[in-house]
Order: sequence, then structure tokens, then C-alpha cells
Amino acid sequence: MSNEVESYDDLKYLLGYMGIEILLAIDKGAKIYETIKLFSGLPISCIKGRVPVLRDLKLIKKINGEHFLTEKGIKFRREIEKDF
Repeated sequence: MSNEVESYDDLKYLLGYMGIEILLAIDKGAKIYETIKLFSGLPISCIKGRVPVLRDLKLIKKINGEHFLTEKGIKFRREIEKDF
């Protein structure tokens, strides 16, 4: 279990504030870049740079042009919530 916790800490530092904000925006229902921008308050250029990273890390997936959290993304969000 400690390895899993460490990997979540690693992900948290890798994604940084902006990556986490994007993940949380998607969790709240933002599915495309424009709504992610509205929910997160981040510029589109930052979103376009971070979304591929979130996909590569298998935290989100794209289905029919919309973004959704994966099971791994949901678990990561739960870990983030523990910090707050």
C-alpha cells in the first residue's frame, strides 16, 4: 500500500496545480477544452498542454471528443481530497 501512496504523491507533484485543477474540472463535469477552461479558470494553452499528460498517465480518457476520468483518475481524485 505504501508504494501506491508514494505513486499518488509522485503524480501530484508531476501534474502540479494546473494538472490537478484540470482533473478536478473534468470530475465536476467539464468535458471539452472550453468547459474545462470555465471550470478551472486556466488558459486554453495550459489545458491543451496538460490534457495529453493526463491521458498518457491514464488518469483521463477521451470518448467521442469528450474527456472523462478513468478508474485510476477517480482513485487519484480521492487521494487528493484527503489532502484537503
